[in-house]
Amino acid sequence: MSSNKQTNKAWKYNTNYPSLDDLIKKAKKRIPKFAYEYLAGGCNEDVNLVKNTSELRTVELLPYYLSEHKGSDLSVELFGHTYDAPFGVAPIGLQGLIWPNAPEILAKASVKHNIPFILSTVSTSSIERIAEITEGKAWYQLYHPAENELRDDIITRLEKSGYDILVLLCDVPSFGFRPRDIRNGLAMPPKMSINNILQIMGRPSWALNTLMHGTPSFATLKPYMPKGLNMGQLGLFMNKTFSGRLNPEKIAPIRDRWKGKLILKGCATIEDAESAISLGLDGLIVSNHGGRQIDAGQSTIKSLSPIVDKYKGKIKIMMDSGIQSGPDIARTLAAGADFTFLGRSFMYSVAALGEEGGDHMMGMLKTQLHQVMDQVCCKGVRDLPNHLVK
Repeated sequence: MSSNKQTNKAWKYNTNYPSLDDLIKKAKKRIPKFAYEYLAGGCNEDVNLVKNTSELRTVELLPYYLSEHKGSDLSVELFGHTYDAPFGVAPIGLQGLIWPNAPEILAKASVKHNIPFILSTVSTSSIERIAEITEGKAWYQLYHPAENELRDDIITRLEKSGYDILVLLCDVPSFGFRPRDIRNGLAMPPKMSINNILQIMGRPSWALNTLMHGTPSFATLKPYMPKGLNMGQLGLFMNKTFSGRLNPEKIAPIRDRWKGKLILKGCATIEDAESAISLGLDGLIVSNHGGRQIDAGQSTIKSLSPIVDKYKGKIKIMMDSGIQSGPDIARTLAAGADFTFLGRSFMYSVAALGEEGGDHMMGMLKTQLHQVMDQVCCKGVRDLPNHLVK
């Protein structure tokens, strides 16, 4: 097993589950069908969900076998912090529905592995709890509220909790059409059907852990939600609270107020990248929401290329959606991204292994990425573009 140059110790993972496929099979047996399909599914016919990974894997690397190589360094500097690896945990909604206490599990593992964790507005742990776990080093992804008063209050909470990096989500001007979630009652408004209850009864470990940690809820939004909402009223509240499209007029006052780094997530065109730069943003995450919003769009790796060609060095360019493994991370970095984020891979691991899931996946990704870099004779993360087959 490879050794981490920064920490001088092995990256450990559960060798009974050495691949993502192993974890997916285990997760499928441990969580209710409605939770698994919420995690695994895309929108419409899953076209972009599949393209994200399949087109990323057409990227090829050149190995230089006869060159001198004294080892590979995974560390990377980003926004003034040196992380131990060039990947982080992407924001995911309703994490606690997939596995109880999942955001806290992943936040703790992120601190241990010194990688960034992004908390979603619609996740199941609060701003304050994740700040406590990460000592204020987490990032926060904002679904822009319809009302400025709510926006300002959330930002105040972030400032008080010590967050320094704010991620603005731009790719949800409308909720994606997701047939599985509609069928399972997880669309807005959600409902708990007899079928879902039977699924829960068939997954006792998930049910007992949910009982122990409590019914998952939108923890960050609790202070703003009227008490006693039924499922239908909750759906109406969410639609009303987060309706509307992000635009420069909404971004400008946030940029004026926010003293930390400001990131645009969901960028897919050079036009939006240009707007982000003109508004004074510090970075962007090329993303299509994991293939969950627009089936007729491009894969993220195709969106990345022209943005890198035109704006590399002018703004930090990151990518998520479709990245599943260490080789995928290497491909993305070789294609010009400065950093990467993964979502589903971490959640499959937590669903499969519970408290050990975050640590397992992070260790496995580091081991996989290190193997690729050693194989192609790449000294550091920033050198990976030199190995791109063009």
